[in-house]
Amino acid sequence: MMDFINKQNKYVVFAVAAVALLVLPLLLQTQGNAWVRIADTALLYILLALGLNIVVGYAGLLDLGFVAFYAIGAYMFGMLASPHLTDNFAWIAAMFPQGLHMPLWIVIPAGAALAGIFGILLGAPTLKLRGDYLAIVTLGFGEIIRVFLNNLDHPVNITNGPKGLNQIDPIHFWSVNLGKPAHLFGYEIASVTLYYYLFLALVVLSVIICHRLELSRIGRAWMAIREDEIAAKAMGINTRNMKLLAFGMGATFGGVAGSMFGAFQGFVSPESFSLMESVMIVAMVVLGGIGHLPGVILGAVLLSALPEVLRYVAGPLQAMTGGRLDAAILRQLLIALAMIIVMLLRPRGLWPSPDHGKSLQSPK
Repeated sequence: MMDFINKQNKYVVFAVAAVALLVLPLLLQTQGNAWVRIADTALLYILLALGLNIVVGYAGLLDLGFVAFYAIGAYMFGMLASPHLTDNFAWIAAMFPQGLHMPLWIVIPAGAALAGIFGILLGAPTLKLRGDYLAIVTLGFGEIIRVFLNNLDHPVNITNGPKGLNQIDPIHFWSVNLGKPAHLFGYEIASVTLYYYLFLALVVLSVIICHRLELSRIGRAWMAIREDEIAAKAMGINTRNMKLLAFGMGATFGGVAGSMFGAFQGFVSPESFSLMESVMIVAMVVLGGIGHLPGVILGAVLLSALPEVLRYVAGPLQAMTGGRLDAAILRQLLIALAMIIVMLLRPRGLWPSPDHGKSLQSPK
């Protein structure tokens, strides 16, 4: 009977949360599109944090170059949905006289597949590495991708170098164009709100995939590798394939998030994919709780929305010091201070996973 009541309560919580998430952008857009854009950005960071959580949280592989897959997805979409390729390659212009305008169901699988391939290519040479050495190699991979994007504008212009790709099409499928406002029963739904619902659908799908992976044999194998790789290998787990799968699966989330970022911004450049982005994504996973989906989502929401909220704190503090403190630096200092306090008080994260073995203990 108690189990039935608990299940009912769980369904009620899910229903209330679903209604709140659906209504949230409609309420936010009454205060201006800037608040909806903050929510959109938070959803993109949740996608990135979920992908990194597969690599770091489940498999225990420290990846400091995750932003590279984000960049790969963004540039892939930028090339498929902008005039760049048709302007620079005559044979592509001949094949697509109307230009490249790829729909949603081509863009998302392409972004996931391309980033997944690069994830496996990164994982292959790092199979023998652990800990700090793995972190250094992945860090180098992220920087190499950024440098390539910054310099592949000659002798053949592939990425347009530091100028980036612009005139990127918004997401479209069938007759729906997310770049234009929609009208429903006389009520205007802004473009940023339409993107919110698309990103929310992708986040929900990603959470379901991550949850099923965690409970599957693959997820248990990843966690065995995380706890003790030698013991996992002795028990017959193919650690090589499992590591490659973790890198590939995590990278697909980064590729999808990157392609959505390119469509949402309408412009991508190498400056958007700096080392600081990778550090922030890792911080989201660590701050929320490594390996715990609700904690990872909480960490992503806090660290993506906190800088915007701190704008209202940094401005008055800058005025109090007579303008001697730069507002941008002050915001970073406040974020760092908040993270230090949280990690001192909650060293396992804000919402850590339950202790191992608790579910197996018999009730007294």
